[in-house]
Amino acid sequence: MLSARSLFQEILDNDRSFQLFCSIAASGEAQGGWENGRIAALVPDSMRDLAPKITRHGADEDKHGRLFSALLKKRGLDPVEVPQDTDYTGLLEKRGIGLTHEKLRREEPLTEEDIVVYLSHSRVTEQRAADQMVMLMKYFGADPEVGKAVRMISHDEDNHLAYSNEELLRLAARGHGQLIHRTLNECVRAEIGVYRQVSLSVMDHMGRILGWSAPKSALLTAGINAMYLYERSGGWRRMVRLAMPERLDALGGPATPAPAFP
Repeated sequence: MLSARSLFQEILDNDRSFQLFCSIAASGEAQGGWENGRIAALVPDSMRDLAPKITRHGADEDKHGRLFSALLKKRGLDPVEVPQDTDYTGLLEKRGIGLTHEKLRREEPLTEEDIVVYLSHSRVTEQRAADQMVMLMKYFGADPEVGKAVRMISHDEDNHLAYSNEELLRLAARGHGQLIHRTLNECVRAEIGVYRQVSLSVMDHMGRILGWSAPKSALLTAGINAMYLYERSGGWRRMVRLAMPERLDALGGPATPAPAFP
């Protein structure tokens, strides 16, 4: 019987598919770490109080990249080149979502509006990440090979989601509510399309590695498309809804180290 658990177990059990999965994840996390580092360095003076939290966010993302790289090393595997059609962050940037790498490479301070864009982008993408980690925690939180990394990353993603909610609500109270509302809605419309595109691409690559049959691939494609239709018809609202989190000041301290994963 085809299920999310059996699908991911199949990917984890095969060295080549595991190699691609971890390489895609490590690359995306490392990119997120760089982006947050640059944003922290360019925060406008009026928002300098956010710089330590953005730095912490970037440190967490860097740590996640190291965790995935360590999982590869533990199995004696090297990272592989990430196919462009699986680059979630890059594809979002091409759709005009978030702050461009061109802007982040400059030495010009960002504006308050830029920070609103960054936090709105984070609100949407961190919801996606947190949802994915809930699923992985359910099936692999106790796994002897990947369980520890899954638990650490899931905890961090919950913190990132809490942080983006709290800071956006604080900025809304300072008069940025209309921009936040508009940016969240623009971001989520693009994100659900990019997520569908990336999901289909990843499944295509995995299917070729694992030799999936045409009926199995068709069933997975149908499932991805069904999820997209659900999100397009209203499921997207969970990704833009703002609520004060239970974890306040979730990124107010130093990043949690990962001593077992250098």
